Amino acid sequence: MHATALDNDFSTAPPPSPPIDHARDLFPHCLVWSPLPVLTWFLPFIGHMGIATTDGIMWDFAGPYSIGKHKLAFGPPTRYIQLDVPPSKATGFDRAVAEANATYACRVHNLICDNCHSHCARALNNFEYKGWGKWNMVVLCFYMFFAGQWVSPMAVVKTWGPFVVVLTVLLVIECI
Repeated sequence: MHATALDNDFSTAPPPSPPIDHARDLFPHCLVWSPLPVLTWFLPFIGHMGIATTDGIMWDFAGPYSIGKHKLAFGPPTRYIQLDVPPSKATGFDRAVAEANATYACRVHNLICDNCHSHCARALNNFEYKGWGKWNMVVLCFYMFFAGQWVSPMAVVKTWGPFVVVLTVLLVIECI
């Protein structure tokens, strides 16, 4: 008996994560990022980061002893990276985010050493995302900067506009 193309299902890749819904701020299995007022104006790679569970709800380390749910502390995301989480591992991913939330709900926020990026890194490390347990705030900062997708063209303006204005003012002052 010969096998036919109908007998073999060659689509062994798991279906993708649920769709992103920008209008409702739902970003399933995503790292999400928004600019930080003043800091991002001078250093556009510095911003606020959160992580979203399977249902698209965003979680962020919003300040000392504070985990934000669904609304990021500094406004809606302007960038995101949808993570590759197979449906069979979605519950484990959500559990890893919940564990990171529980840990960071008991921590003091430190802008330099223990911050929103560290919270997201803890979730990824708990999940052992991509088989790697060494996610940290620096890696995530550059991962978002180089691999993040923009939510919209206006998000680009919201992030880069103030930097361009500051840079222009500094250049004008320098030339005077």
